[in-house]
Amino acid sequence: MHLLDDITMQANTLAAVRKDIHSHPELCFQEFRTADIVAQKLTEWGIPVDRGMGTTGVVGIIKSGTSTRSIGLRADMDALPIQEVNTFAHASQHAGKMHACGHDGHTTMLLAAAQHLAKHKNFDGTVYLIFQPAEEGGGGAREMVKDGLFKKYPMDAVFGIHNWPGLQVGQFAVSPGPVMASSNEFKITICGKGSHAALPHNGVDPVPIACQMVQAFQTIITRNKKPVDAGVISVTMIHAGQATNVVANTCELQGTVRTFTADVLDMIESRMKKIAEHVCAAHDATVEFSFHRNYPSTINHESETAFTRNVLTQMVGAENVKQQEPTMGAEDFSYFLQELPGTYFFIGNGQGAHREMGHGAGPCTLHNPSYDFNDDLIPLGGTVWVRMVESFFSKK
Repeated sequence: MHLLDDITMQANTLAAVRKDIHSHPELCFQEFRTADIVAQKLTEWGIPVDRGMGTTGVVGIIKSGTSTRSIGLRADMDALPIQEVNTFAHASQHAGKMHACGHDGHTTMLLAAAQHLAKHKNFDGTVYLIFQPAEEGGGGAREMVKDGLFKKYPMDAVFGIHNWPGLQVGQFAVSPGPVMASSNEFKITICGKGSHAALPHNGVDPVPIACQMVQAFQTIITRNKKPVDAGVISVTMIHAGQATNVVANTCELQGTVRTFTADVLDMIESRMKKIAEHVCAAHDATVEFSFHRNYPSTINHESETAFTRNVLTQMVGAENVKQQEPTMGAEDFSYFLQELPGTYFFIGNGQGAHREMGHGAGPCTLHNPSYDFNDDLIPLGGTVWVRMVESFFSKK
C-alpha cells in the first residue's frame, strides 16, 4: 500500500483540521463554520467554489485537460445531536452536539485529495468535490439535487465513502446492489374512549388495542413478506395516559420501517394501515395512520462498484477489499445514486485503539458518545480518492 507522499507529509496538518471540525460540531443545515473552513481551504489551493447549494453545501471544481468527462466525490459535513462523553482536547465544545459518525473525517479526507488534485492535476477531465450538509436526517443530498447540483454540474458518476468501525484500518468493503436500507417512519394514534380505571366497561381502552396491533405488525414480517426479502418493523415509542386511575382516550405508536426494495416497502405500509384500521374497528375505536418515507435504499451500480473494487484492490490487495454486508441503516447518498451511476463504499476505522487518552468508556462505534474518527484514515482516504480520479479518467 503506497500512500501519496505529499498527502502523508500533510497528515498532521490535516488531522488538526479534522480535530478543529470535531470540536465545533454543527447539526444538519447549520454547517456554516464547517462550510467556511472547507471553502477557505479550497480557495487557498486555487479551487473555484460554489456555496449555498442545499443550504450550506459547498462544491469545489477542479478542471484539468480538455476532456468533457467528469466525476463527483462526496463527503458529508454534519454532526449528531449527541452529548459527547470524551474529554480529550478536541472533544465537542457544544453541549448536545457531536461528530459521532465521522463526518469530520470524511470532510478532511476529501480536502486531502482536493489539495493534491489541484496541485498536480494528473488527470484529464473535471472533478466535482461535493461537501454535503444534513446527512443525519435532513436529506441534504436530496436538497442539493433539488437545487440543481447535477444540472449545473453534469457528472458521469458519483462516489461516496464512509468509515466503518470494526473493519481494520487498511481494509475496505464494497458490494453491488443494495448496501443500506430505506428509512421510513410511522405514527399511529388509536382513538378510544376514556373512563375511570375501575369502570373500564364504560370506555374503549386504546392500550390493549395498541398491544394487539404491535403483535399483529410482526406477522407482516413473518407471514406476508417473502423470507428471503429483508424488512424490519420497529415500534419504538408507545405513549398513553397521564394518571394511574384513568383509562386514556388515546394511545400513540411511533417507529420505523426499513427495507431494501420499494415493493416490500409498499406491501408493509399497506398491510400496516389495514391492520391498524381493522384492529381498531374490532374494538370500536378509530385510528389516525401516517407513514412518512425518508431515505430510499442505497443501491450501488454494478459497473461503478467493479471499478471501485479494482482501484482498491490495486492499492491494498484483494484480501483487504471485503464484500460489504448490507446493513439496515440508511444513508441519503441514495438520492445521488437515484440520479447517477455510482458507488458507496466503506473504509475501516479499526476497533477504537486509536483514541487518545480521555475517551469515553463506551465502544468506538458509530453514533456512540465515545466514538472518534481514526486520523490514520486521512492520508489513506485521500490517496484513495486521488487514485479513483486518476483511474476514472484513464479508463475508456
